[in-house]
Amino acid sequence: MKTIKEEKINEVILKKSKFISIIKQINSIDDFKLFLDDIKNKYPNATHYCYAFVINNLEKANDDGEPSNTAGLPILNTLKNNDLKNVACIVVRYYGGVKLGTGGLIRAYRKGAGEVIKNNVIELFEMEELTIEFDYEDSKDMFFILDKYNAIIKEKEFDEKIKVRFEIIKEEVKNLKKELLKATII
Repeated sequence: MKTIKEEKINEVILKKSKFISIIKQINSIDDFKLFLDDIKNKYPNATHYCYAFVINNLEKANDDGEPSNTAGLPILNTLKNNDLKNVACIVVRYYGGVKLGTGGLIRAYRKGAGEVIKNNVIELFEMEELTIEFDYEDSKDMFFILDKYNAIIKEKEFDEKIKVRFEIIKEEVKNLKKELLKATII
């Protein structure tokens, strides 16, 4: 799954119309509503506030008065083509008096979304939490292996044995377990 690194804004003027694109990571419909309200307050009197979002498996696009499927859908398709989740993109338009036509609008909104996505995508990994227990004489090897797999240590307990609770990328669990078992057998 991919999302964006940070909120990003881009502005383009095309045939006297100003297009301001803003992308933000969101996790719920309520997050989106707050984001949209904030944008409407920051950019008052705009002609259109077109948007699209993907929250988990929920997708929505809105043309906000532009001709059908010329704004929201190109934004949504740009989000989906970049495999983004939990992201909203709003493109604010201030009409400049020159009609762009259907094709021009589609290109403008698609480009606006594309510009705020460019160099702003990160991969999210599904994590798994594990707990291991080992003897003190194995600690050097065990911590070396945890470090090698970029384990995120959440808690350590030092009693008769060392107990470590950590998170690791789910895809790495099988290999990590093999390596930890091998280290304690030798």
